[in-house]
Amino acid sequence: MADPTTPPAPAADGLTIRRSRTARLRAGRLRAAVRRHSAAARPAVLAARLTPRSVRARTTLAACTTVGAALLVASAALLGLLHANLEHTVESGTREQARAVARLAADEQLTPLLPLDHGTDFIQVVDARGRVVATSQNVAGRPALAPVGAPDGRTTFDLRPLGEEHRQRVATVTATTPNGPVTVHVGSSLRTVDAAQDVAAAALLALCPLLLLTVGVLTWRTTGRALAPVEAIRAGVAAVGDRQLDLRVPVPAADDEIARLAGTMNAMLARLEAAGARQRRFIADASHELRSPLAVLRTQLEVALAHPDPAVRTALLEGALEDTDRLQALATDLLLLARLDSAGPDRPDDSVDLADLVDSTVRARAGDPHPVRLDLAEGITVAGSPLWLGRLLTNLLDNAQRHAGRGVTVRLYRDPGAGRAVLDVANDGPAVAPEDGERIFERFTRLDDARSRDHGGAGLGLPIARDIARHHGGGLALVPAADGTVFRTHLPIAAS
Repeated sequence: MADPTTPPAPAADGLTIRRSRTARLRAGRLRAAVRRHSAAARPAVLAARLTPRSVRARTTLAACTTVGAALLVASAALLGLLHANLEHTVESGTREQARAVARLAADEQLTPLLPLDHGTDFIQVVDARGRVVATSQNVAGRPALAPVGAPDGRTTFDLRPLGEEHRQRVATVTATTPNGPVTVHVGSSLRTVDAAQDVAAAALLALCPLLLLTVGVLTWRTTGRALAPVEAIRAGVAAVGDRQLDLRVPVPAADDEIARLAGTMNAMLARLEAAGARQRRFIADASHELRSPLAVLRTQLEVALAHPDPAVRTALLEGALEDTDRLQALATDLLLLARLDSAGPDRPDDSVDLADLVDSTVRARAGDPHPVRLDLAEGITVAGSPLWLGRLLTNLLDNAQRHAGRGVTVRLYRDPGAGRAVLDVANDGPAVAPEDGERIFERFTRLDDARSRDHGGAGLGLPIARDIARHHGGGLALVPAADGTVFRTHLPIAAS
C-alpha cells in the first residue's frame, strides 16, 4: 500500500518532456529548412558576385559574348561549307574518271593496267561474273575489292590490305561491252579535304581568340572613353553642396547625348541655384517684415504697461491691436504662399462662374474708398477653387484701391481665339514704370511710392495672385495702358 504522506508524481513532467521533444524536432526542421534555403540560394549569390557591376565591364562582356557566339557560328558554317565544297570537287572528279573508263570499256579500248590520276586511290573494272577485267597498278593481281558501308551512307571500300588508312569517295559506273556488262569502280582519296579542313580549323582556333581579345580591348577602351564625360558629370554633381550651387558640370565638346545631358544638368543646377536664392531672399524678407511689426508691438506694449494715463494706454493698445492684425495677415499670406509652393500639379476642378464670383466679391467690399465699375460677360465658367480665385480677385482689388485716383474698373470677357477667360482689373492711379513690370510680382517687393505701411502692403498680394493664376493653368501680367494700371488675368475656360 502506498504511503499516504508521499505526494504522487506530477503528471506535468511527462507533458514537459513531450513538449521538449516537440521543440527539438521543430528546431531541427527549421535548421534543415535554413540549410536547404542556403544551398539553393548559394548559386544565385555566386552568380551575383561574378556578374560585373560597372557599365564598362558589362558592355565589354556583352560585346565579347556576342562576338564569340558569332565567331563560333561563322567558324562552324565556314568549316561546313569548306568541307562540302572540297568533297563535291573530289566526287565530281572521281565520277568523271569513272565515266571515262566506262567509255573506254564500251569502245573495247580498255587495257589491263589503268593509270591513276592525282588523288585517285584505285580503279577496278569487274565483269558480271566478278572477275577483274582491268585495274590500276596498286591493286593489280588482287581480287575485286568488297564494298563496305560508310556512316554517311556512301559507298566505300576497305583499303587496309593496300596499306591505306584514310577516307575516300567511290564512283561506280556500269558500261555495256561486247563481252557483257562491266562495273567500273573508281576511288578517290579525301586526304586533301581532311588536311584543308584541319588547317582551316587550326587557323580559326588561333585567330578567333585573338580577334575576341581585340574586340574586348577595343570595347573596354572605347567604352571607357565614352563614359569618361559621364564620370566627370557625376564627379561634378557630387561636388555640388548646399553652399556650392554655383558649380557646373563640364560639357563635352561633342554635340551628342552626353553633351545634352551635361547641358540639362547645368540647367537644373541653375534652377536649383535660383530657387535657393529665392528661398534665402524670401526668408530674409519674411524675417524683416516680421521683425518690424514685432518690434513696434513690443514697444507699444511696454509703454502701455509703464504709462500711468489710461487714455494713452488705450491708444497704445489699439495700435498694438492694429499691428497684431497686420502680423496675422502677413502670417496668413506666408501660409498661403507655402501651400501654393507645395501644391502638386493637380488643379482644383470645381466649376466656378467668374461673373458671379466677381459680382459677389465686389458687393462684399462695400467700404472700399473708390467705386468699382463692373463690365462682366455672362456664362464664363472655369475649373478651379472658388476660395483661391476669390483671393486672387481680392488681392488685385486691394492693390487697385490702394493706388487708384478716382475709381477701379473690373472687366470680364472671353478671348475666343485662345479659348480663355480674361479678367482685367484697372485703376486710374500712377502708371507703373516698364522696368518694374516684372519686379512688382516678386515677393516682398514694394515700389518707392508704396513703401509706407499706411498705403502699401507687405509686397505679397501680387505674387500670391500670380501663383494662384498659374496654379489654375493661367497667368497674371501687367499690360500697358493709356492712363493708369491694368492687371490682366487669363484662365482656361472649363470644357462644357
